[in-house]
Amino acid sequence: MSAAATTRRVREEGGTVGLETYWATDPSEVLRVRQGFTLADVDTRSTPGFEGDKAAAETSLAEGAVILAELQEKLFAGNQMGDDPRRVLLVLQAMDTAGKGGIVKHVMGAVDPQGVQLATFKKPTEEELARDFLWRIRKRVPDAGMIGVFDRSHYEDVLIGKVRELASPEEIERRYDAINEFEAELASSGTTIIKVMLHISMDEQKERLLDRLERPDKHWKFNPGDIDERLLAPMYREAYQAVFERTTTPHSPWYVIPADRKWYARLAVQHLLIEALEAMRLDWPMAAFDVEAEKARLQAS
Repeated sequence: MSAAATTRRVREEGGTVGLETYWATDPSEVLRVRQGFTLADVDTRSTPGFEGDKAAAETSLAEGAVILAELQEKLFAGNQMGDDPRRVLLVLQAMDTAGKGGIVKHVMGAVDPQGVQLATFKKPTEEELARDFLWRIRKRVPDAGMIGVFDRSHYEDVLIGKVRELASPEEIERRYDAINEFEAELASSGTTIIKVMLHISMDEQKERLLDRLERPDKHWKFNPGDIDERLLAPMYREAYQAVFERTTTPHSPWYVIPADRKWYARLAVQHLLIEALEAMRLDWPMAAFDVEAEKARLQAS
């Protein structure tokens, strides 16, 4: 199916791009964390719901980019001209090298940058540490009409905080509750939240880290601390499991995406975004002026 045909089908039927071609199952259904989910059971090289190969995925990604760009523009335009308060927040969490940067570049890079707000959360500053952990997060919540992307997020404060014992067990529990309240507040104010954990295997991570060390053009991406964190991978998996159990809610679901195959992870995130935007039933805002009168004025000018 061509990009134009796919766009036309979505516009007329409100369907999800590519499902009838390569997806046997809706990705939001097979990737969503539900009761009884166990991270250890996820095959990191699998491609849940997708029956195509890498070439098919690249074709689908290109077609989806057309859909996503149009939906994002409608979301942005609806706020610019109609005061639509809705927004989308994509939360990306993963171990090092799992592909968060690739999602930002290859998925979000296909849309108009003026409609995207990217926030990267690194080690807290002294000022941030002196305040509640959500203080710096609240400042980066996307504006109405925007797609916000958190490259790492408030979940670092219950992942690293737990694994590195930077906070007491009691404080970690308080933070789970605070996160749930914060996300409920966002959802009630018109924010669609998509929380993604890119799940990479130890073997694949080792290969990607070695690639960074062997290539001078990748040295800037390597941090010796990545190896230290890698050694704690079993503890991080346990911490992620606790996160899923404590913070998966109907208004703020988690999706775990196998990430050993970069092309699948990018395609899956793109589809989650498209599905979320389609569910909003977006349309172009009505002009706040008399179109015909403005045409006449223009012709006479």
